[in-house]
Amino acid sequence: MTRARETGGLGDVQPLTPRQSAHEHGIQRVDNDARLSDELASVVGGARRRAVRDGDRQIDTAHLLHSLLESDPEARAAFVEGPQIARLLGYLVQRSIGYGLRWQSGVEDSGAVPVVTETAGFSPLAAACMEYACERAAERGGPARGTDLLAAIVLDPQARAVEVLGRAGIDPREVLTRLDGRVGMAEECGEAAH
Repeated sequence: MTRARETGGLGDVQPLTPRQSAHEHGIQRVDNDARLSDELASVVGGARRRAVRDGDRQIDTAHLLHSLLESDPEARAAFVEGPQIARLLGYLVQRSIGYGLRWQSGVEDSGAVPVVTETAGFSPLAAACMEYACERAAERGGPARGTDLLAAIVLDPQARAVEVLGRAGIDPREVLTRLDGRVGMAEECGEAAH
């Protein structure tokens, strides 16, 4: 609970302990990107808040995965419900211990992707995933959705999110197969409607 003090105005209250904003923490806003659907912008906002709360310098793929699972039903549907997803969420919630502590001392970058410097606040790998999600969506002719980002995340075996998936017993290739199957079905339904 935050203790507060009165500032002299009628009922104005300010916290005694200042909170760090995302900008002060080095994680700038990029969720107002027109290439993102409203839902994906919300996911990015959730990942940003999680990174700040965890004391991390950058949003990484594990932050993005956690936010996708909590906020995007379509992305969550790419996983088999039951004990695996419960275990996955458990690992993501516990990132402040174990492997999460190891992550705090380094930057998430597989070396397989070029560093994207324009996307301030993201790890190099998370920035590349955001860019890939936008490219994937552009091929479809729409803004990037959570499923586009999830597909980008599970492609790189060095992603922190993929490490967490492995610990939870989830094969990222199966997730990608389910995502690609959903996209194929959606495209077929769209063509049938014309």
